[in-house]
Amino acid sequence: MANPPSSLPRRRPTESSRTRRGPVQSTEEASSGLGSSKRTAGAVVRVKKLFAAETGSYFVILGTTLFMVVLGLVMVLSSSSVEQYISSRHTSFFGAFIRQSTYAAVGIPLMLIVSRLPVSFLKRWAWHVLGATIVLQLLVFSPLGYEIGGNRNWIDLGSFTAQPSEAVKLALAIWLGMILSVKRDLLDDWKHLAIPLVPVAGVAIGLVVLGGDLGTTMIMLLLVFAAVWFAGVRLRYLLAPLAFLAVVVPLIAQGSSSRNSRIAAWLSGCTDSSQYQAECWQTLHGTWALASGGLFGVGLGNSKSKWSWLPEADNDFIFAIVGEELGLIGAMVVLALFIVLAVGFVKIIRRTNDPFVRVTTGAITAWIIGQALVNIAVVLGLLPVLGVPLPLISAGGSALIVTLVAIGVVLSFARVPEETDVPQGLPRQRVGSLR
Repeated sequence: MANPPSSLPRRRPTESSRTRRGPVQSTEEASSGLGSSKRTAGAVVRVKKLFAAETGSYFVILGTTLFMVVLGLVMVLSSSSVEQYISSRHTSFFGAFIRQSTYAAVGIPLMLIVSRLPVSFLKRWAWHVLGATIVLQLLVFSPLGYEIGGNRNWIDLGSFTAQPSEAVKLALAIWLGMILSVKRDLLDDWKHLAIPLVPVAGVAIGLVVLGGDLGTTMIMLLLVFAAVWFAGVRLRYLLAPLAFLAVVVPLIAQGSSSRNSRIAAWLSGCTDSSQYQAECWQTLHGTWALASGGLFGVGLGNSKSKWSWLPEADNDFIFAIVGEELGLIGAMVVLALFIVLAVGFVKIIRRTNDPFVRVTTGAITAWIIGQALVNIAVVLGLLPVLGVPLPLISAGGSALIVTLVAIGVVLSFARVPEETDVPQGLPRQRVGSLR
């Protein structure tokens, strides 16, 4: 007798059922294949996470930084070629360029490595890194230290020299982010703000002051105040330190005879002809280099000031060579690059709810952008000569490597996805409250 027709539709054979009709795998083969596929998938996920960058700010900051490093190498080659040819007894134009390229080859991989570090790692090692850099800064007062232009801020390690204060700036920025995030609920009490911030930051900055480096001291003070501001400390707590600095900084500036004479010449506007051959030489020739560039510049490599007329043409006054060879347009491009970099930093500050990320990024932003503005102001004659290099562009190994590592720290913050960085519904912490 035939089976009665069913009212239910026939179930279509699934992939699993079709597979079961095929050859039956042994349990060991199935488990082995499953484990192998899991391990492969896990390895692929780990590699993707290692090289992933989830935010647009990451690529903006990274691309701008790499472009500025390349531009800096080109300008270092152009501005230093004549002096290198003379100092090498007419054998090579490329000495400073090769050194700067080596520093970039070290700094860029370090930046990318640091950009993969988790925030917890930076917090955990903040104290250790600051302590190590302070020890290095102490070495400038040992037989390893030496003086340039009245500033004892370098150490000679035989085959190369280093400026420990550059590393102190980075370590201080990370340490401030850590300590102010730990004390974020206690910052309304000035005692918790002062301890341990004042003694630790005071020691770090004080060692630089003892070395006579006024320019680096100003940048470090700016870094500290920016960190306190982004931590949300009340402004009235900053009035006393500002008043103290208003008295102390002029005294520090008068601590060196060469620095005092430079400041006096700047205050007089370099109108005294007797100062032309001394304190005003660098400032005036920097101004003339900018003026001779015009709108489009005299052309890359065609600077006249670099022919032993402008001291530190590849370092502190490289912006003058940029203006002379690339003109007003080239100078504006450099300014625009720093603006783009600042915008990328500010985006990270605005989107985060982590006080450590906000304070550390704010301190690094004040350091790099503030130093760039100080350098450009010196070249324009708006400030006296302070010996502050232009970040990422001026010649100098310590400054370039440490600045790249600092940007790597910010890149590690930029890799956090925006939607997971600030939980929905949580208010942002106040910054710079006026209460």
